[in-house]
Formats: sequence, C-alpha cells, structure tokens
Amino acid sequence: MRHVTGAGSFCGLCSSLDRTGVWMCWTSMLVIVFLLLVTLCAQGGNGEEREGAQRQGHVSVMIVGGTGDLAKKYLWQGFFRLYINQVGQGNTFSFYAGGLSPSDETTPIFFEILKAVSCSKDVSPERCAILKDQFLRLSQYRQLKSLEDYQDLAKHIEKQLQEEGMTEAGRLFYLSVPAFAYADIADKINSSCRPTSGAWLRVVLEKPFGHDFRSAQVLASQLRGSLQDEEMYRIDHYLGKQVVAKILPFRIENKKFLDPIWNKHHIERVEIVIKEALNVKGRISFYDQYGVIRDMLQNHLTEIMTLLTMRPPKNLSSSEEVLQNKLHILSSVLPLGKNQAVIGQYQAYNSEVQQELNKTKDHVSLTPTFAAVLAHIDEAQYEGVPVLLISGKMLDERVGYARILFKNDIFCLENHNSIHCKPKQIVFYFGHGRLQYPAILVSKNLFKPLSLNNEWKEVTEHTDISVLGSPISDYYVQTPAEQREAYVELISHIYAGRKNSFISTENLLASWDLWTPLLSSLASSFPRIYPGGVDNGNLLDIHLKGTAITYISEEVIISPDQMGGTSSNSFQVIHGKFRSADMVSAWAEELMERLAADIQEAAEAAVHDGGVFHLALSGGSSPLALFHRLALHHFSFPWRNTHVWMVDERCVPQTELESNFHTLHDHLLQHVRIPYYNIHPMPVQLNQRLCVEEDRGAQLYEKEISKLVNGSSFHFVLLGVGYDGHTASLFPGSKIDALEENLVALTESPVKPHQRMSLTFSAINRAHKVALLVMGKGKHEMVTQLSRVKDNLEKWPVTWVKPANGRLVWYIDYDALLG
Repeated sequence: MRHVTGAGSFCGLCSSLDRTGVWMCWTSMLVIVFLLLVTLCAQGGNGEEREGAQRQGHVSVMIVGGTGDLAKKYLWQGFFRLYINQVGQGNTFSFYAGGLSPSDETTPIFFEILKAVSCSKDVSPERCAILKDQFLRLSQYRQLKSLEDYQDLAKHIEKQLQEEGMTEAGRLFYLSVPAFAYADIADKINSSCRPTSGAWLRVVLEKPFGHDFRSAQVLASQLRGSLQDEEMYRIDHYLGKQVVAKILPFRIENKKFLDPIWNKHHIERVEIVIKEALNVKGRISFYDQYGVIRDMLQNHLTEIMTLLTMRPPKNLSSSEEVLQNKLHILSSVLPLGKNQAVIGQYQAYNSEVQQELNKTKDHVSLTPTFAAVLAHIDEAQYEGVPVLLISGKMLDERVGYARILFKNDIFCLENHNSIHCKPKQIVFYFGHGRLQYPAILVSKNLFKPLSLNNEWKEVTEHTDISVLGSPISDYYVQTPAEQREAYVELISHIYAGRKNSFISTENLLASWDLWTPLLSSLASSFPRIYPGGVDNGNLLDIHLKGTAITYISEEVIISPDQMGGTSSNSFQVIHGKFRSADMVSAWAEELMERLAADIQEAAEAAVHDGGVFHLALSGGSSPLALFHRLALHHFSFPWRNTHVWMVDERCVPQTELESNFHTLHDHLLQHVRIPYYNIHPMPVQLNQRLCVEEDRGAQLYEKEISKLVNGSSFHFVLLGVGYDGHTASLFPGSKIDALEENLVALTESPVKPHQRMSLTFSAINRAHKVALLVMGKGKHEMVTQLSRVKDNLEKWPVTWVKPANGRLVWYIDYDALLG
C-alpha cells in the first residue's frame, strides 16, 4: 500500500483517474487538508494548553542537594518515574546530583540512593531492570559549591550536546537545600548555567519561602534579580496530592449540584484538618524556628482553603485566572488575631528542644506544635461561615481531610437511621486514617457526583468503617484509578511547564500578609501543653463563638486519688498535698492560669481590707509564664494599689540581662499600669559598687520593708526551687541560720554571679501566703527527693519555708511531678 505524503503525490494520483474519480479524489484531499488544519489549530489555538508544550531535544536535570533526605525519599523516585513515562517520547535526559562534598566521596552514596528507585506495577520486572540500568548510566554526582563548579557543569552540558549532536530542550534545577542558599544558587545559575538557543530554564524551590511577610518579600526580591517568575516553581507538595488536585475539577464537574448549595445559606462550616501522630525529633533545628502555623497552615492549609472557596475558573488550564481567583479569596479573609487562634505544644517537645539544640534544662520554648485557627471570608457568598484550619503533631492519628459540612433541616421523629437525617457533607480525604486511601466522599442525601474522566473510579464495596461520624456506606465514594505519589505528580507538572500546581510570588506574599499579624500576636503566648496521642482526651477540643475560638476544657478540680498514674484523668488541675502543705498541679498553661488567678484573688482581698497589696517576686525562668499571664490576661488586677518587691537579686547592674529586676521589668512591669514609686528593686549597686557590705544595701532594703509593709508581712511571696533545693538565694551549705533575725541579707551562690541579695526565712515566713513554683521535667528528680526527705536546712533550704501564721502552697506542673 502506497503512503500519500504530499500535494505532488495527490496530483499524480488524481490525474490518473476518470473525471468522477478525479472529483472524488480532490474532495478527499481537501477533507484531509482541512482536518490537518483543524489539528494544527487545535494544537496551537489554546495558548494555555500550549504552556506545557515541550521543545524536543535534550533535558538536563540537576538536583542541588541531591543526596539529602528529601532527594533520597522522594525526588529521585519522582524523576525516575518521569524518565519511565518520557523514554521514547522524543527527548533524551541527563541527571545530576549536586552537593557540597567532593565527587569521589559522595558518588558511591549517590548510586546507593539510585538503586532504591522502583517502577510502578504496570511495568514488567524485566523492563524495569533495563530502565533502571539506563537511568543509572544517565546519572552522575557533581560537586556544586563554587561559581567555577557551576561554570564547569555548563561546559560539560554544552560539550555533551555538541559531541552527540543534540538540540537542547531545557534545564531543570531542583533546589533541595535550605532557603538561605536560594539567592546565591539562583545567582550562580543565572550567571553561568542558563541554556541558550531558546531552551527553557526551570528552577524548583522547596518551602519554607520566608519566615514572615518581610522575609518572604526580601527573598522574592533577591530571586527576582536572577530568575523570572515563570522560571520559578515553588513547591507545595499538598498541591500534588491527587485529591487536592481534584478539588477544582470536582467543583466544575458537579457545578449543577453545587452552585445552589455552595453558600452561606447551606454551608454550616468548612474544616481543613491535617493530623500527625509523630513528634518532630530530628527536625527540631528547623521546627523550633517555624512551628506548626508556618510549617502547615500558612502554606498547605491555606492553599486548600483557596481551592475550596475561590470562584471556579472558566478555563481550568489558565494559570493566570486560577491565580487571580486565589488572590481575591486571600484578600477577602478577615484579619486574624489572637482571638481567632488557639495553640498547643506536646509535652515532650521542650525536652527534645533542650536535647537537640543543646539548651539548658530551664530553657522554655514557646513554639506551638498544634494550632486551630478560625477564619471568615468577607464575601456575601460565605458571610458568617466558619472556616477552621487545624494541624498538629503527636495527635491521636495520622489523617488529612477537608470537609464541607452542610446544614440539615430535616428531623426524623422515629426513623433516626433514615439517610435524610444523617449529616450532609463532602469530604476531600487526602489519605491515611481509617479509610487508608485517598478519596472524595459525598453524603448520599446530597447528590451522586459525576466523574468526567477515567482517572477516577467509584468504590462500591466497603469495609465496615466510619468516616467523620458516618458509616462509609452512607457516602458515594470516588478514588483515583491509580494512586500516585505527590512528588511524582509535581515533577511531571514541572517537566510539562504547568504552573497551576505551584505558588507564584503574588500568591506567596498575599498568604504571608494574611498570616504575619497573627504570628506576631502569638509570639509571646504560652501554648497549652498536651500529653500526646490518645491521652490528649478533650484537651484540644475547641469552641466557636462568633468570630472567636477557645479551648472547651477549663480546669477541673479532682482529688489526688483520682490521678491514676499518668492516665488521661491526670491531665487536669489537681488539688492535693505535698510535704504536708497544699499542692496544686496541672499542665504548665493551666498551672499558670491558676497561680495568676490566686495572686489576683489575694491582691483584691488585701486591697479590700487595707487598701494595699504587697507582692514579693522571685527571679529565674519559671515565673516568666506567670508574668506574661498577668500582663496579658489580668486587666482588672489592682496594680495601682500594688507594691512589687524582690525576693532575691544577683549582684549585677539592673541594666544587664542577668538581673532579676531586668527580667521582671521586661516581662511584667513595663506592660502594666503600676506607679513607679510602688516598684522596689533591691539596692545591689550603691556608690558605683556592687553588693559591698559597707554600703549597707541589705539594711536599706530591710528598712524600706519595715517602713511600708505592715508588720514586715508580705501578702504574697512567690518562690522557686533550684535543682539543689535552694530557694530565693538561700543555698545549701551556707550559714543561713546566722541570718535568722535579719529580713534581708547578702548571700553566696555556688554559680556565677556568686554574690546575691536575698530575703531571709525570717521575712519569707512572716508572709500571709507563700507560693513555691516548680516547673519542668528536669525538676522531677528533685521533687521526688523532696517528697521523701525530712526538714534539713543545711542540705535542703527550701524545707525551711514554713509560714508561721500564713499558708504555704506548692504549684507543681505535671512535668516536674510525673517526669
């Protein structure tokens, strides 16, 4: 059979026929030409579809940081799958792992990583072995450290192209490195590694993209000096998850069902939840700088929120239209402040920080590992509809989903199991959890969803499980026909030049503009401590009231015999006894709430009875959370009638960070309206000297106490306890009993700065109420010993705290009590 390949062939063929045949032949030819023109127009007419059109030729892929954890787990697997899908499609490839180490050291490590890549199930083992061998032969490790290294890489690529007579299609740089290195590497790529002759350049960036709005703006400006925005692909790997990528197509495919109900009249609330069961061990150096809001909410959950609430684009392939619709939603979210968020931190996190970052045992990290944020969108369509964004570590399970919960105005009086009475919801289920596989679930009392392609299938056979309160049989369930890993998907999009699944500069800055004020307002907030896993109980349950969000659980007073070891019942506020005195114990946040409330109660009683309240406060790190609590939450505290005294002070200038007064001033006094003459720092610096006995600083302070404090009896004294059992600046082994008659004395500390000034037991034990605050896992051994030892002034000075006519209360957090 002859192949007709051109107009000349048609002419020759048609001229040999009779008149009727000639007419039919030319008609056929015109039809073929018309179809060819239609095909060409279809290929070139839609500019957005052409966005991903590939120039045929050679593609060079460089993973900078190519032997790191991300590359090892996901990236090389993704590029191997790309190679499998593209082999024989017209392009050739070279793959490079770049790193700071020399080639001879790292090449063996690199090839061990490559040996672990795998094929999908539809590739036979024989073919997989061949493809894997080819992939390894096309790959190499190169040191990419200096500008010269990048120049050498460019020369190597150009030499390969010339020797093999190949046309260059493009170069793809994947920066799997810390964000601080982006600008420098982008500059090196721009100056030495740009392709020529019309080949494309694509540079992939992993999050984090800044720490707040300003840092993101600076990073964007730096990158813009080297790369064009269309050359940058900022990865949010959640956008590669098949269910997330399906949100917009699903909304468009089911437009006729959704348009009437996708509004405030029918939607009760929107939830976007990503729960993780693991801790952050091994990632502390990164995580402690960022926390859960920057790590999860500002990017992953925000992107999902925009997909759920934005106006669906008329052209799903239009990156520009999708971007503009996302930006419109981001600009419509009402401002987020402290009332729109609750934060938490799992119990072991602080000790993990101390261990991995080599911090001291009294170091306190405020980094949240859990957050729930309530957002509202200032659009008529969503007016009053709560949008919840929730994520956390060390929760009860690993699961992720976005749920649209609809209002149900049907009430079944007798047949409660009727499908009409059950919740109406659409769940975009990302995976894991009880269902285990990604899926879109639609309640059967809503509608049966359409699916307009063969990439998704309906699941009709179900195991006996429930999802978000409803049996799986109550849903129509759709799942991908073939499950694909997110990075595999995104790498194929990068190769195709499809920008919809990536974060533009405008999108990035709009998101940071939304989240930065909230992050600033939470910077000094203390997260609620939760034990982790199933023991969290209801500690993290939340309550929505208007535009505000709070935790449901308040403190619950229970007796010590209900503690039950370390069961979930023990994670409440406990009233009991310790060393024959009263004890209050709770997680750190609840303990601070109780202590602050007790101090205010004592202040109000003292002011009511005598018009003045005398409060003596200790130094150290433990009271910092209390100071913040008093400053930020106790606006009705009678500060104008309060005199603040020091329990002890280091013999350093008050302007130095080591000064207890400096700490007290920075964390409390400057934030409250207290008359300056009601503040009484210890006079450790007199005559330009520090704690010289002849200057009689201790006697001056004692005289001031005797003059202003009735009977020298403070209304409330707050003390801490050191690891060695000292309290105030009364240390083991010192001649404390010699200070018996004095109210204030100079003492010696075993650690620098050695000289101290301190209230004595004579002053402490005259107080109406003394609080001993003990916090942190590092204090557990000390608490255990104190529970057993007898009073011993020489070894355990704190055992000598015994108010003569007042009350002693131990405030001990669960970390110190339970270890």
